[in-house]
Amino acid sequence: MIAINTERPSRPRRAGATLGALAIANARFWPTVAPDVQRALRRWEDPAREIPDSGLRQLALSKLADERFNAEVAATLATLAPGAQRARTVQAIVALELLFDYLDGRTEQPYAYGIAARRSMFAPFVEAFSPQPSTGRRPADSDGPGPPADWGYLTALSAGTREALLGLPGARAVAACAQASAERCAHAQTRLHTVPELGTQQLRQWGERHSAGSGMQWREYVAGCASSVLAAHALIAAAADPATSEQDASRIDAAYLAICAVITILDSVVDHAQDTTRGDRGFIDLYEPGELPGRMRALSREALQRAHEAPHGDHHAMTLAGVVAYYTSHAGAGEQHAREIVTIARNELAPTVWPALAVIRAWRAAKAVRTLALNTEDRRGGGDGAR
Repeated sequence: MIAINTERPSRPRRAGATLGALAIANARFWPTVAPDVQRALRRWEDPAREIPDSGLRQLALSKLADERFNAEVAATLATLAPGAQRARTVQAIVALELLFDYLDGRTEQPYAYGIAARRSMFAPFVEAFSPQPSTGRRPADSDGPGPPADWGYLTALSAGTREALLGLPGARAVAACAQASAERCAHAQTRLHTVPELGTQQLRQWGERHSAGSGMQWREYVAGCASSVLAAHALIAAAADPATSEQDASRIDAAYLAICAVITILDSVVDHAQDTTRGDRGFIDLYEPGELPGRMRALSREALQRAHEAPHGDHHAMTLAGVVAYYTSHAGAGEQHAREIVTIARNELAPTVWPALAVIRAWRAAKAVRTLALNTEDRRGGGDGAR
């Protein structure tokens, strides 16, 4: 269990080193990683277009177009890889992120068979880390004699992840840990997506059963599992280093379990107003009124401590600061219900969160300008066509 400590901890002593990790990551990302990310994203456009079902094809293409930032951010972990292994690391991370994002949207759709059908759709995600995959099996939601229309796309992404990962020198050291991380992610995702149909009791039972030994309360454990694709990315990056050991992998995985819990909770906090408008229950609805601030404070401290205890701890602490900066600069972070949580998360990550926040705000501003310019161009194009 994460114990809530009411005393204010001292400021992180390694803030300077974490800021240094941010500078190094940026120096490596733009000239070496960013171009590889764009190449890797383009590689999957044609396979997405080949999905025969129009609805699933549109889902895949929209994920590629609208959520490519997820792959770009995940690939910042590839800056930890030695230069000779960086491109391969990017290939594995991008393919896995595209697979996860697509499955996230795919399994939000209603399924007649509930948990079993959703879980079977995640088989390629888990088997991306298996040396002997069996993704040719028929998923539980397939009504016909063959697999669903997008099965080829799913298995291709899975194979792309696996082939790139197996080419990394430390793949054997991270394999078991990465597959366990993917397993828990798949289970949490499928159970979260069945809450509207089956309620929260099944989620709680699963969380309580599996959180033992994690050092986390069941809700934070479920939150960490749900976003554990980031833990898998961190393990892929670790596989690029031939010196990585199984113990290193375990420490990285433990750190990202807590970091991923911060992601899931902050994501729910900033989306809460939107969820309420749609009549949906968000993750933070699992908490009693007034309970979340204390849990967020404890979780943020735990995540930071675990990050520093992992190999390349300053880089992982930087990732945590970036996560907090991203979500606490979201439009929903200004809502009344979110302000206390936002303040707590930022304070716990200060001072390293402030440079990250400046970078994210600049990115959001640039994105808004680009969107405005594209919309203006589209309107002008429409007007010219009308004339």
